[in-house]
Order: sequence, then structure tokens, then C-alpha cells
Amino acid sequence: MAAYFIAQYTVNDPGLYAEYSAGAGPTLAAHGAELVAFDVASESIEGTSPGPQTVVIKFENTEKAKAWYNSDDYQAVVGKRLAATEGFSVISQSMNPGG
Repeated sequence: MAAYFIAQYTVNDPGLYAEYSAGAGPTLAAHGAELVAFDVASESIEGTSPGPQTVVIKFENTEKAKAWYNSDDYQAVVGKRLAATEGFSVISQSMNPGG
């Protein structure tokens, strides 16, 4: 079942975020990921958003999403995003009705 890495945040340090983007991009292809959405001006219609930037990345399943996130190549750059932004990220399955 497909899984999505979803991040929403405010970029506080554009220079550092650019370094992150340059390093993170190549890690996606290496893990079979598809960039579904990258929106620097997403609109919140309910609740309080941490910021206007939203990123959605599709993986084959949750295990592959976690393998990408925990991989040495992504871990080498993720700290730059965490330092440059304020917000959150989640991994969500395409259909998980619980039970």
C-alpha cells in the first residue's frame, strides 16, 4: 500500500534550506520515491498551519518511506531542513482504516 511523507513548515533560513534541497533531491530517486507536491504557498483551510510550505512524497509502502528517511544519504542532509524550518512531517498510508 502506498505511503506518503508529508511535511508542512515555514522556511526560516532560505540559504540552509537550499543546501538541504540540493542534497535531499537525489535521495528520492535512489529510494524509488515520487515527488507528488511541492507548494511554497499552500493554503490552510482548517486549523493553524505551521507554515505555507507543503511537500508530499510518495513511496511504495511505509517500510520504503522509513528506509529512505533513515538512510545514511538522507540523514546526512535532513539536519539542514530541521535547522532551516519550523513545522512537522508525517508518514501516512494511502488507506489505513485502523481496526
